[in-house]
Formats: sequence, structure tokens, C-alpha cells
Amino acid sequence: MTTTIKLKIPDNVERDARAVAERTGSRIEDVLSEWLDRYAAELPLDLMPDERILELCDAQMPQDAQDELSDLLAQNRENSLSAEGHIRLDELMQVYRRGLVRKAEALKIAVQRGLRPPLS
Repeated sequence: MTTTIKLKIPDNVERDARAVAERTGSRIEDVLSEWLDRYAAELPLDLMPDERILELCDAQMPQDAQDELSDLLAQNRENSLSAEGHIRLDELMQVYRRGLVRKAEALKIAVQRGLRPPLS
């Protein structure tokens, strides 16, 4: 689901977004939307509402990414992973690690806010 919002942005942001859009053959709106998505994904958790914190506490890597990661790990154990496979494995491991850290941070905040009991 998407929502259309009209907003004013600084000239330098517009210039940079337009340059990226031209280089990638994208629409400037799509570039700005992607930038906002990336920023929102890294938004400090203490600024998020309780509902979003609880969602992050229960977050999991998407099933297709989990399956791909499992396959790549199995190939790696068997020493049959290609160079491209190693790159993809590194990418997925970074996503997995970031997700775990984010989930742990969300759980800490949930406990501080009284949304979840402490892990003891």
C-alpha cells in the first residue's frame, strides 16, 4: 500500500535525486521513495510507536531469503559455493545480522516500556 503526500524538499536533495533518477532511468519520485524507505528502515527505535516495536520484536527474515540462506550455507559447508554464491551469502548474512541486532534493540525497548517481560 502506498500513500501520496505532497512535500517540499531542499533544492540540493532534489538535485541529487534528479541526478540519480537520470543515471538509473528511474522517476525522481521513485528515487525519493526508495531513499525514504531506507531511512525509515534505520529510524532510531526509541522514536517508534509501541506497535512497531512489538512488530520488530517478532520480525523474521522472509521465508524465501531464509531458504536461500540455508541453501548457500549448505553449499558453503560442502565447498561447492561459486564466487557469486559467496557474494550472495555475505549479503544475506549482513541482512540476517542487521535483523538480529534490530530485533534485540526492539526487545530491549519493549522491556523498558513494559510491553514485554524481561528475559530471565
